[in-house]
Amino acid sequence: MLTQYNLKMPHAVFSGENALSKISDILAENQVKHLAVFTDKGIEGAGLLDFPMTHVKAAGVTCTVLDDLPAEPSYMQAQKLVDQCKACGADFIMAVGGGSVQDTAKLASVLMTDEYGVKELLDTPGRAKKCIRTLMIPTTAGTGSEATPNAIVAVPEKQLKVGIVNDNMIADYVILDAVMIKKLPRKLAASTGLDALAHAIECWTGNKANPFSDLFALQALDMILNNLERACDDPEAMDAKNKMQLASFYAGVAITASGTTAVHALSYPLGGKYHIPHGVSNAILLAPVMRFNEPACRERLAQAYDRCLGGDARTDAEKSAAVIARLEEIVRHLDIPTSLTQLGVSEDSLEDLVAAGMEVTRLLSNNMREVTPEDVRNIYREIM
Repeated sequence: MLTQYNLKMPHAVFSGENALSKISDILAENQVKHLAVFTDKGIEGAGLLDFPMTHVKAAGVTCTVLDDLPAEPSYMQAQKLVDQCKACGADFIMAVGGGSVQDTAKLASVLMTDEYGVKELLDTPGRAKKCIRTLMIPTTAGTGSEATPNAIVAVPEKQLKVGIVNDNMIADYVILDAVMIKKLPRKLAASTGLDALAHAIECWTGNKANPFSDLFALQALDMILNNLERACDDPEAMDAKNKMQLASFYAGVAITASGTTAVHALSYPLGGKYHIPHGVSNAILLAPVMRFNEPACRERLAQAYDRCLGGDARTDAEKSAAVIARLEEIVRHLDIPTSLTQLGVSEDSLEDLVAAGMEVTRLLSNNMREVTPEDVRNIYREIM
């Protein structure tokens, strides 16, 4: 556990019923004249963009919509939207979407006045400074991007996803309004919710865990373990959906205060090479990695059991085993594939995956149990 730690969060977060109504206040407060709206065509097609745009139009602000963004974009695709944002002359950014949309908007917020771009930040992320303020409106309950200083992009030449981390990318404003996730398809609600679950339990059991991250990670873990399935299964379960949205944000705060571990490290090559959705790859790896980590974080998992589950388990070993079993139960219930073979990954790729996974040292160093190439090989082999 860290002996020095800090807590960095968005300037203002609005949640609760009709939280979107705060958009007009935010635009007025910042004297916005030209708004860049980052989103994607799926969000527009689902009619979700209409909810915030009603308030933008009422504010009478000039607006440019930037929506040419695929799911889980490469750094080149993210750069394309950054360039469009630069060209439109915006003085404020609003992101309406999931993690990829928000991450790209965050990159634009630190690149508006600079000659270098996203590619340069892959190697030197700390060089960028905030150029323009941002408002994040998530349309999933999972990535937590609205709370983090991270932007994840695919790097095709490395067949890997890379996290660009810079505190200047933390959002200035966040709006959490459950109307934005009410009609989220079950498959997407499941994969993004499991991403949040991974964030919470990894931050709780990582080397960088500290009193700040513990506060948010454990609360998020409690809310997710007890609400995720209902939020996915019942379209009308607005209480569960609202709790998932808050839990996703809390888990994002936990990431900012500490960080994820080997689940995310080994997930990145699966997204980078095979374009497996980030939440799905995390879900497949979640229980196997936690079983591997269990000897090193048994006490932490037992504490999580006492807070989040409860039951007849008595010893720390029984409690930690019950937590891992609960993770597996949720993944099965949400119909997530349990093997990479189902997703088109063959054992021929094993050594490439091992090599790519071992490159994610930023996250592996945060894992409580040391991870060797042979360990990575065995974990991937377990889920083949």
